[in-house]
Amino acid sequence: MDITGASALVTGGASGLGFATAQRLADAGAAVTIVDLPTSAGAEAAAAFGGTFAAADVTDPDQVAAAVEVAAASGPLRVVVSCAGIGQPAKVLDREGAPTPLAEFERIVRINLIGTYNVVSQSAASMARTDPAGDAGRGVIVNTASVAAFDGQIGQPGYAASKGGVHAMTLPIARELARYGIRVVTIAPGIMETPMLKGLPQAAQDSLGQQVPHPARLGRPDEYARLVAAIVDNDYLNGETIRLDGAIRMAPK
Repeated sequence: MDITGASALVTGGASGLGFATAQRLADAGAAVTIVDLPTSAGAEAAAAFGGTFAAADVTDPDQVAAAVEVAAASGPLRVVVSCAGIGQPAKVLDREGAPTPLAEFERIVRINLIGTYNVVSQSAASMARTDPAGDAGRGVIVNTASVAAFDGQIGQPGYAASKGGVHAMTLPIARELARYGIRVVTIAPGIMETPMLKGLPQAAQDSLGQQVPHPARLGRPDEYARLVAAIVDNDYLNGETIRLDGAIRMAPK
């Protein structure tokens, strides 16, 4: 799909995978709107490539709908990429063997899974009202899962469940939206150079990278962004989750 002159929306676009993706889509000719929290560096990130910033909480339908309207004002909405999410660890039982507060599990699922679904539903409604771009259809929605959806580690029940849900809803949503000419694809990244991991000591980052079979390093945000660009370009990619992980399979802990 040629996105020159079209609009694109990227959640979690103030940093990491989202920012790299927003830059890549802008380079491809799209008018890009970054969606992130009001407290984020979203405005500065958007200004770096001439994009637009729309402050929103992905779990709030009204805020996301307003952000979608901002994006659609720049041209037909053709690309939506959901990168917003959190990775807070929380075990089932705490150190004393008591249940971890349910609110911790709920918060992770609400942001990662329900937030992603909210972005899908609000953006699909806007895409469905656009004119098709020929055989390429109306657009593509790219969601972000994680290898934790398949190889969840100890301390990741909420995170693995949320990302597993993103993976699981990919095919049914792709099947539903096919009638509108909207594709849905999910990327499941492995261990990536994100702000969360960059907060670790360099030795810890190097150790994590060495667990990857090849290349033995952390994944780079631009590698995620390049995969998004390939998905946008290839009209036959639909209803699938693609692992971007250097062949890693995570150990139990």
